[in-house]
Amino acid sequence: MQLTILGTSAGGPFHGRHYTAQVLQIDNHLFLIDCGEGAQMQLYHHRIKIDRCNHIFISHLHGDHVYGLIGLLTSWCLKKRTESIHLFAPPGLQELVETTARICRVVFPYDLVFHEVDASVSTLVFENSKMEVWTIPLDHRIETSGWLFREKPKQRHIRPEKIEQYAIPYALIPGIKAGDDLLLPDGSTVPNAEMTEDPAAPRSFAFCSDTAPSELVAETVRGVDVLYHEATFTNEHLAEAEVAFHSTAEQAAEIARRAGVKRLLLGHFSGRYSNTEQHLAEARAVFPESYATEDGEVVEI
Repeated sequence: MQLTILGTSAGGPFHGRHYTAQVLQIDNHLFLIDCGEGAQMQLYHHRIKIDRCNHIFISHLHGDHVYGLIGLLTSWCLKKRTESIHLFAPPGLQELVETTARICRVVFPYDLVFHEVDASVSTLVFENSKMEVWTIPLDHRIETSGWLFREKPKQRHIRPEKIEQYAIPYALIPGIKAGDDLLLPDGSTVPNAEMTEDPAAPRSFAFCSDTAPSELVAETVRGVDVLYHEATFTNEHLAEAEVAFHSTAEQAAEIARRAGVKRLLLGHFSGRYSNTEQHLAEARAVFPESYATEDGEVVEI
């Protein structure tokens, strides 16, 4: 699981930062998370093969999280894309895309499949054979949903030497990987633990864009490997954060601490800060495994 941070800015492209957008790669699947203005330029700058992306998750309809989407969708028209795109978002995204397409006379040669989510609850909105995506209710000025990506438990690893030792038929290997014991011709049983090894633990990533600090967020993301949580302000501007329904770095760190996550990524920095040193200091005082993200950063999960 690999995360690429395309933008870390809030409100404007200040100090060399771009608007919010991230790409999460799980095996050969690419998932685009938010698509602020300039996201397409960042995708190409960092050589991300975004044409392989079939699923886009938009947290909310504030411009710094969605204004890059139309450009990306219409670029795929020029490329004569035929594969469907699934778009997940709170109410309003379909109207935004279809109205813009009508006014600009854009005809999509591929299907746009809109999935309107309820941003007030945590619920499963997508799954395939290897992973699930859940909504995370966020507390912002408009309906806003975070996204929780969880791998499904993997099968056990069978030891190659045991296949040879017990002459295990190929047809029985899937069952052994799933946890079955092996019944030998003489009636004896080989325990599964002797033939297999534990798989790697399922990985998880939670994306929490614009939000005031929320205990519901802490409950929903409990125990994840990596939490991305907005940290628009430092404590110096706490009052402004409260009015705007944003978080400070310290508040983001407190959510991470309460949730028992392994690592916290800070982002969505206000343009009033030329660097993120104070964000990082305030966060690490509460949660040492805090890191300030940078545009173009690649994070292994």
